[in-house]
Amino acid sequence: MYKVLVMDNVSEEGLKPLRNALDIELVTGNKMSEDELAAGIASFDALIVRSATKATAKVIEAANNLKVIGRAGVGVDNIDLEAATRRGILVINAPEGNTIAATEHTMAMMLALARNVPQAAAKIRDGVWDKKSFLGIELRGKVLGVLGLGRIGSAVAKRAQALEMEVIAYDPYQTKDAAARAAVKLLSLEEVIAQADFITLHLPRTKETIHLLDEKAFSVMKDGVRIVNCARGGIIDEEALYQAMVKGKVAGAALDVFEKEPDADNPLITLPNFIATPHLGASTKEAQLNVALSVAAEIVAALKGDLVKNTVNIPSLTPQTLAAIKPYLGLAEKLGSFLAQLISRAGFQPAGGSRLNKVEVIYSGELTGLEIAPITTAVVKGLLTHVLQEAVNYVNAPVLAKQRGIQITQTTGEETDGYANLITVKTLSDETTNSVAGTFFGPNDPRIVSIDGYRIDVVPRGYMLYVPHIDKPRIVGPVSVLIGDHQINIGGMQVGRKTVGGRAIMIIAVDTPVGDETLREIAQIDGVLGVKMISL
Repeated sequence: MYKVLVMDNVSEEGLKPLRNALDIELVTGNKMSEDELAAGIASFDALIVRSATKATAKVIEAANNLKVIGRAGVGVDNIDLEAATRRGILVINAPEGNTIAATEHTMAMMLALARNVPQAAAKIRDGVWDKKSFLGIELRGKVLGVLGLGRIGSAVAKRAQALEMEVIAYDPYQTKDAAARAAVKLLSLEEVIAQADFITLHLPRTKETIHLLDEKAFSVMKDGVRIVNCARGGIIDEEALYQAMVKGKVAGAALDVFEKEPDADNPLITLPNFIATPHLGASTKEAQLNVALSVAAEIVAALKGDLVKNTVNIPSLTPQTLAAIKPYLGLAEKLGSFLAQLISRAGFQPAGGSRLNKVEVIYSGELTGLEIAPITTAVVKGLLTHVLQEAVNYVNAPVLAKQRGIQITQTTGEETDGYANLITVKTLSDETTNSVAGTFFGPNDPRIVSIDGYRIDVVPRGYMLYVPHIDKPRIVGPVSVLIGDHQINIGGMQVGRKTVGGRAIMIIAVDTPVGDETLREIAQIDGVLGVKMISL
């Protein structure tokens, strides 16, 4: 039974995927301090938060069973990603669930800024009918500078174009072709902020974006520019913004987010041309339901050990990409596991046990057109699971390999050996180089087709014996008889060789594990060069 702690009033309806899972117990937590959360987190397998609860390094270090942290929203500023990754804890978010909510709030702030809506409403509420003080401007014909042309930035651009605004954008991770398809001109940061009448921010808060709009940036903007930020606090230097507004450089600003939250004493609030909302960008009924449903479904997948799409501390995958690579993940993990057992000290083969230095993963055929990085991670996960005492997953596998000085490389090649798709994994150690290759014969028919260059046809499942031997008579029979004498049933057998009378390998599928004494007896048969028990 998995235990999931839900904080911050996450939508109850959105938790249905978790409540419907028979092996998950949900616990709703009240507001907790860091010490209280650290003291109570040890028994939980998953944690769901919004923006209030902080999953700090202290909390994560105390989370002995924690496997996944879900953020019911986009930003993960309140989660220590480095600490989570180090512990192998998956961090997921819901980047799409609140896209429309944040987009519409941005448009609302922009329109309110242009027409002084909050200020005029406040005057009427005070009993003053003041029509002359609130002369506004139209959005039509104005230049909108979008900083960050991702999901929300692109959606804002589309709506601004419907209002007949000209849209220019800065995004170092977006291509000019993609921007052109959206009828948006992609420019440098300096060009955008110099040309825009309105500037709207849709960037994450990172080391590179903190105080992106500072005193120098405001100095190159148009006189009378208007600023909107519904993304993340801290991207704007608030002191610099205050000074620019006081001096008249910035005609108005509308912020939904602040560097410090809550911050009722912020001097910006005292300015008559400043509009603020208390981080309402994702605060719609629809958005809260959508992000909760998304995170809940992802946590169910994560607890089952499946790869999830909206990950923060490993590369995220689109549903289409995940569907394309998913069949290969299990095969890749088993290839890594097979090699780990092949090169280990366990068993009776003198070549095993030297230090592993490098893992090469080579993709051929149909695989060359897919996103292969997660498949490589699956190989490393399978390999390290049999090497290390600690838990290995898709999050910490690359980190653990790097910590142990194991170099991981991935390449694509043209050689397919006649297969439609082929994954070849090579391990390079101090003394030996080993390899294994796998493919799919059908949608649900994975096979190992090569071991150390020997052609073979093995289903990667269950228990099997790896028996290198001399290609001569009276090897296969004695090995089979000995296994039968120990009351172990043989499910299948494959033999691979390169030359007649040379070295060969035998793979014997068995129904139950084979004990050390039986392995020792097999190794003593004349012509047998060693034996390994492998479990997949």
